[in-house]
Amino acid sequence: MDDSRLDRRQFLAAAGAGIAGVVAGCTEPDTASSIEGSSSHEIDRDNRSDGSTYTDIYESVIDSVTQVRVFGVESPLSESEGRGQGSGFLIDDSHVVTNDHVVAGGQEVDLQYINGDWTTTRVLGTDLYSDLAVLEVDHVPDNATPLTLSEQRPVAGQEVLAIGNPYGLEGSMSQGIVSGVDRTVNAPGREFSFPNVVQTDAGVNPGNSGGPLVDMNGNVVGVVNAAGGDNIGFAISAALTQRVAPTLIEDGEYDHSFMGITLMTVDRFVAEENDLPEATGVIIDEVRPRQPAHGTLQGSHTRTRRGGEPIPVGGDVILEMDGEPIPDRHALSTHLALETNPGDTLELTLWRDREETTESIVLGAR
Repeated sequence: MDDSRLDRRQFLAAAGAGIAGVVAGCTEPDTASSIEGSSSHEIDRDNRSDGSTYTDIYESVIDSVTQVRVFGVESPLSESEGRGQGSGFLIDDSHVVTNDHVVAGGQEVDLQYINGDWTTTRVLGTDLYSDLAVLEVDHVPDNATPLTLSEQRPVAGQEVLAIGNPYGLEGSMSQGIVSGVDRTVNAPGREFSFPNVVQTDAGVNPGNSGGPLVDMNGNVVGVVNAAGGDNIGFAISAALTQRVAPTLIEDGEYDHSFMGITLMTVDRFVAEENDLPEATGVIIDEVRPRQPAHGTLQGSHTRTRRGGEPIPVGGDVILEMDGEPIPDRHALSTHLALETNPGDTLELTLWRDREETTESIVLGAR
């Protein structure tokens, strides 16, 4: 961020919305398969000075974390005098990952390493739909080595550290756990969601955006992108970053799989109003005209209200994608983001007119 450009109440309202907007997923890069040049950090726990594992991890990571200063921001919500700030980290010998919203609208972007070195940068690519950006840096200190994007999916309860520059306080660290995985978080004021988001209770504040959320081996499990409220922070997953960042380096942009629907997780009320045998899956509320799902999938034909909330009635219920169970909108978003590409044929198992059926659609690109 400058995180001051995101209104916290707006974010919480968006994150809690029941209908997920227009669902987008992510593509597998064709020209670059992974971030190369990264290797797992060596953490010397035998020769630590104070017996603290946290200190060991911090010292192994901090040289690779940068403060991001953005100048000429054309936004009435910018930090001050057209300036914004956030965090970033090295992913190879010449590139830094940060958030799209940190650098959005900026005319110049500078970085400062923890040793005080400054460097100018060039924005190689940005992606609104994953809130990721890649910068090419002109200078990397000798003691700064690329951080590794974790190959292991994070799990709830796993201990993590958020390292960055909250409120411009460089080189800060907070400790917590992964408090949720595979979240789908609506982008504030937008009709799309960030998929496969990692939730944490590690302290995340304005200025942490773009910094790494690391595990106890110093590997990155997510790119911090938002503070949702007390004891809630969010990070774009390492798995999604691994797909997006190489293409931003190669092409400057990234294509996301796209169905062109709005939807809602099937809960008890939805199941009862639609005579469903069980409360699972996602119900299609609307199929957008001239989009990939149009003509194949069916949206709701009416709405009712239960518990003060609108309930779609009559739409297709997606039960499986490519044979994988889809119990809720988070699973759907994650499957699209990590398992599909624009142009793929997606096999869907549906509940339609009180019976199970199958349909196929060709995914578009947002």
